[in-house]
Amino acid sequence: MATVKVLLLTEVEHLGPRGNLVNVADGYARNYLFPRKLATLATKGVEEFATRLQASEAKRRTAEHAGLVELAGKLTDVSCSLPRKAHDDEKLFGSVSAGDIAASLASQGFKVDKKHIALAEPIKTLGVFTVPVNLGQAVTASVKVWVVRETGKA
Repeated sequence: MATVKVLLLTEVEHLGPRGNLVNVADGYARNYLFPRKLATLATKGVEEFATRLQASEAKRRTAEHAGLVELAGKLTDVSCSLPRKAHDDEKLFGSVSAGDIAASLASQGFKVDKKHIALAEPIKTLGVFTVPVNLGQAVTASVKVWVVRETGKA
């Protein structure tokens, strides 16, 4: 099986991040990577470009990581209060999902995607819950979620 050395132009799952030089099967490169503009053939000029690209990517990832750490520090002080209708035994009529928590955080000025909220299953009872938020690059924060009984309108 013939292999070819390519430069990844975007992050490709199971191959590596943008800027990596990797060896892949010739057919995989020709039929998948090249048509989708995910990689380019590694020539001498491209390899020199790859070293510059890797340096800039490392700098970008470092800056992004610092931003995520700062956001995680801010999120640890945040709590969300979500009023819901509940039975007398404190079980909710519905549930609180990751989307509800993300919307509450967004209303407080924190842009967090609901996919990053690590809620094993929706919350179905009243109470205080600590919910982890995986921000990426191994940065995790915890947010307190208060699920309270919705008061009736007079």
